[in-house]
Amino acid sequence: MGDLLARYDILGAFLMTIKISLAAGLLALVLGTLLAVFRLSPVPVLRAFGSTYVNLVRNTPLTLLVTFAQFGLLSLLNWHLANQSSPTSVADDNFRWGVLALGGYTAAFVCEALRSGVNTIPVGQAEAARSIGLTFTQTLREVVLPQAFRASIAPLGSTFIAMIKNSTVLSVIGVAEIAFLQSRIIDENADQLYTIMAIVALGFVILTLPLGMGATALSKRLAVKR
Repeated sequence: MGDLLARYDILGAFLMTIKISLAAGLLALVLGTLLAVFRLSPVPVLRAFGSTYVNLVRNTPLTLLVTFAQFGLLSLLNWHLANQSSPTSVADDNFRWGVLALGGYTAAFVCEALRSGVNTIPVGQAEAARSIGLTFTQTLREVVLPQAFRASIAPLGSTFIAMIKNSTVLSVIGVAEIAFLQSRIIDENADQLYTIMAIVALGFVILTLPLGMGATALSKRLAVKR
């Protein structure tokens, strides 16, 4: 194990996984919240858009979304997200398109987690807010969403844990995260297959276990009293 750690930049690959997860997680949280608002909106077009997005994306394999982003939008349509004069433009494009695909995919699950949190709020609270003159937007901001987030902490934690593990899919477009490096190490050290897999598995446990424990503890602490 020590020889593998010395010969390969395993920590650097895990750092790339962390960068992907942070960027995609932030995108998923923002986009997922917006989609949840759309699905609760009184405007039929917004409700239809939110519902269509969630149903399509949730039922599409992540690998397909990632390859479509890289080979379809980037390679065929030349939609670049990086400065083409940069020596790292290829890697930067792959990273950014991978983050967009992963974040957009996870946003559908964030939306549903938040919507499940909204369903825990008594209907009378929204009705009371509207009766005192609050608009739909004010009701969401002041009454509904704060409670929905508190009720959704545990499922959101599970969603982001799944997202961290799903980040390995980005290896198919050459993003140099841990799964990409693992494939290379196995090719060059097939006799140490189980050692390599144990290192990667341990790394993911270290990344995801604190998040799961933190989400569980926070959900209990911030549980909405009924």
